[in-house]
Amino acid sequence: MANFLKSWVENDKREVNRMDKIADKVISYEDEYAQLSDEALKAKTPELKKRVQEDGESLDDVLPEAFATCREGAKRVLGLFPFRVQIIGGITLHEGNIAEMKTGEGKTLTATMPVYLNALEGKGVHVVTVNEYLSSRDATEMGELYNWLGLSVGLNLNEKSAEQKREAYNCDITYSTNSELGFDYLRDNMVVYKEEMVQRPLRYAIVDEVDSILIDEARTPLIISGQAEKSTALYIRADRFVKTLKEDDDFKIDWPTKTISLSEQGIKKAEKNFGLSNLYDTDNMALTHHLDQALRANFIMLHDIDYVVQDGQVMIVDQFTGRVMEGRRYSDGLHQAIEAKEGVEIQDESKTMANITYQNYFRMYDKLSGMTGTAKTEEEEFREIYNMECIGIPTNKPVIRVDRSDVLYPTIDSKFKAVIEDIKERHTKGQPVLVGTVAVESSERLSHLLDEAGIPHAVLNAKNHFKEAEIIMNAGQKGAVTIATNMAGRGTDIKLGPGVREVGGLCVLGTERHESRRIDNQLRGRSGRQGDPGETIFYMSLEDDLMKRFGSDRIKAFLERMRIDDDDAVIQSRMISRQVESAQKRVEGNNYDTRKQTLQYDDVMREQREVIYKERFEVIQETKDLGHILMPMVKRTIGHQIDLFTQGETPKDWNLDALYDFVINSLTNDANFKRAQLDNRTVAELTALLNKIADDNFATKTKLLTDPTQLLEFEKVVILRVVDEHWTDHIDAMDRLRQSIGLRGYGQMNPLVEYQEEGFRMFEEMISDIDYDVTRLFMKAEIRQNIRR
Repeated sequence: MANFLKSWVENDKREVNRMDKIADKVISYEDEYAQLSDEALKAKTPELKKRVQEDGESLDDVLPEAFATCREGAKRVLGLFPFRVQIIGGITLHEGNIAEMKTGEGKTLTATMPVYLNALEGKGVHVVTVNEYLSSRDATEMGELYNWLGLSVGLNLNEKSAEQKREAYNCDITYSTNSELGFDYLRDNMVVYKEEMVQRPLRYAIVDEVDSILIDEARTPLIISGQAEKSTALYIRADRFVKTLKEDDDFKIDWPTKTISLSEQGIKKAEKNFGLSNLYDTDNMALTHHLDQALRANFIMLHDIDYVVQDGQVMIVDQFTGRVMEGRRYSDGLHQAIEAKEGVEIQDESKTMANITYQNYFRMYDKLSGMTGTAKTEEEEFREIYNMECIGIPTNKPVIRVDRSDVLYPTIDSKFKAVIEDIKERHTKGQPVLVGTVAVESSERLSHLLDEAGIPHAVLNAKNHFKEAEIIMNAGQKGAVTIATNMAGRGTDIKLGPGVREVGGLCVLGTERHESRRIDNQLRGRSGRQGDPGETIFYMSLEDDLMKRFGSDRIKAFLERMRIDDDDAVIQSRMISRQVESAQKRVEGNNYDTRKQTLQYDDVMREQREVIYKERFEVIQETKDLGHILMPMVKRTIGHQIDLFTQGETPKDWNLDALYDFVINSLTNDANFKRAQLDNRTVAELTALLNKIADDNFATKTKLLTDPTQLLEFEKVVILRVVDEHWTDHIDAMDRLRQSIGLRGYGQMNPLVEYQEEGFRMFEEMISDIDYDVTRLFMKAEIRQNIRR
């Protein structure tokens, strides 16, 4: 382990030293550029653009001058001048890697240099943030600099129209959230006119808070859904029934894996309640599915932790950020089951029409980079999945924050009692305190206790995150007490108010360890920015979720050996911190495996998605004729049908009646074609005959139309309608396959291999169905005037 750490640190040092030499070149222009007039400095942009776009120079060639131009521009427009460490961070981003920079080191300003440099290509740079507030803030503040330097800046927000989005994407630099980028990509591949697409090809992206977007959110695929059939009554019946069940007697919960299942007694109760002889009969699949989801909704999904109810709607709470996830719904009927549990209106079930994971979306960029304060713990994942190295950038000033050992209490009550005492003491001496909680529930409990103690405070959680920046900005004022879910205010700096340095700076007080070390580090990093003093400490209890799920038995044994049974007893020991860290590593390992598995399954869909989207785009952008796409589909269908109906040793065994039906129903409107014309022919002769019928039909249709654009439009209508219908059905079928494939593991089969093979077979089948339907629709339909997609 020591050797690994040593090589890790040395690799960072080597990289930083290499980039230090490039930073020297950037800094060498400092005095020269400071002498330039505003006009002369602005003129650098068109000059650099010409060198990159016309004279064949690479971005690396012009990097020192571009960075120097951007630095001098930032000094004049923003009053900020990037430090040497920020130049090194900028080089890391330009090279397609991750810059790990501590909180308060100016990541937003660091990004301006690689953004400016890469925008010179004219192919678009995307700056990706975790929420729309940060996108808007950065686009406005940094946009001043880019506009001054002659570059256009676009802001891509959810409420914008397609026209406004297209305008934003056509700018040199586009600010957007990760989800909006992914959904725009999916929507672009559902449009029927090329002009409706909004995105350009994906060139370069800088992802702010890269660990949050590419790691924490990677388990959640982006899904566009349509309406499916309604089955509200069954959700309500299932919910009423499971509410009568008792844990351990009727069902069992395995908390580490969060799985739940009916016991023998529970199954008998269900059969009696629903009047069934066998609950698991194939006819009862819908009911068993609804019961499974009702059990999960009632006994595993927790109100105010996994979700909140606002304005009569069930809203998911992001377990990593503590924020409400607008517009997100649990899939596979779980959301409806929670709605039934909470007694709110049950919304229609939906059908998946398009989906993609963040991993596969962001891997489509030619170059991807990111920045965060905490990425090193996931270095292997970034390298393996995104091919990005993680470089630790030195701080501008040494960190003097004091990180205290964790303190452990036997119960949650005794822990909170101690937290309140600590806050009271610090508040009295004027030291600001930021209290980090893992769930909405604990932040509200803490707020109630502080009210009782008469301590004024602000609360930031999933229920009021729109006030986020304002609350976080005031968190560094003298005597301020702020309660926040662990990731609140990510991307917003906490600046210390007057007189705060003298009382020890900001104290960050964690009330529970998160299951990911990165999130704890993120919370810690809110204190001690830019050489400020600060202090951090985590309070824990044996009843915390993490301790219950992992590792508390060993700690309990340790407490018993120490003969500690007093509820108010406290232990402050490095052993506790180590034990918790090893528990966190186990959880992180589990989460990594989940994300990797999500990606492996989505890779099957990715290959299929690329085939369909590429073909679709070819159809949409064609301006002359689609015969070169349509006729091969017809010929493949003919070949398939002939294969199907000419099986057997001799022509006597062939089913020519069925082949004749195919010709009449799918290939021609010619009433003169008779069944006898198929007799006494070889397979090759039958193929040639049917191909000729198809070619003649195509030629007839072409002659009938005076305007060739009408034929093209008709071809597009037919192909797009058939492809879209079959593709959405296929995605939904693959979705269901993915959910059921795990059962094959019980039969000693590898579920992933089974999914790949079954998925490939289903895709081949879908292509064949598309060919058949396009053939039938095009060959048999009459082309009407003024048809539109």
